Amino acid sequence: MVRLESRFKLQPLPDVKLLALDTSTEYCSVALWRDGEVDARDALAGQRHSELLLPMVDELLRRHGVRVKDLDGIAFGQGPGSFTGLRIACGVTQGLAIGASLPVVGVSTLLALAQAAQSGRAVCCLDARMGEIYHAAFVRADGGWRTAHAPSLCAPQKAPPLPEGAWTGCGSGFAAHEAALKRRYAGRLSVIMPQVFPHARDIAQLAVPEFEQGRAVPAEHAAPVYIRDKVALRSDER
Repeated sequence: MVRLESRFKLQPLPDVKLLALDTSTEYCSVALWRDGEVDARDALAGQRHSELLLPMVDELLRRHGVRVKDLDGIAFGQGPGSFTGLRIACGVTQGLAIGASLPVVGVSTLLALAQAAQSGRAVCCLDARMGEIYHAAFVRADGGWRTAHAPSLCAPQKAPPLPEGAWTGCGSGFAAHEAALKRRYAGRLSVIMPQVFPHARDIAQLAVPEFEQGRAVPAEHAAPVYIRDKVALRSDER
């Protein structure tokens, strides 16, 4: 079932019309940034991302009377995450952007977790299966984010140590490996938010400054960030 979200005001930024997509986890989400407001949709998709994504985009744009060619750009969750999901978001982004001659921005799904957690210090972990997590840590600074630990793949018990201070743990890695991560980060975690997932609304907000600062790329240069080298499709990706 697709969940509708009322428009809500975020930090005002110049007039940019930006579409954002994310299919990196079991959720599928889309968002439209317009005049500093974002309107978003999400659905627990399971393995139905390719079936749901374009209809969600079409409904959202129609609601606002915006055509793809009216956009200033498209952003997508570039990973890490589900291999299949990352390919879907990147492929749909490229297809829409090439057809309308739009630039694109890829946004880290782990940074999107930090944005969603609304914390000053976020350690972000997505379940990578096979006993591993996708891991990164970020600190809010100067109106943006500073990277404390760059995205990596690791076992939860070997996650990079955190600097002193109170940290918010977020993402499905904490749902899958809560005990191990609590032991690893004993005395560092003030809040754990395992229910937070990368969302297009946060990707949109993170992408707007990238477009403003000229860091968008042509659609054909867009690519997922897997981190883990692909060997074979898992059963849930077949």
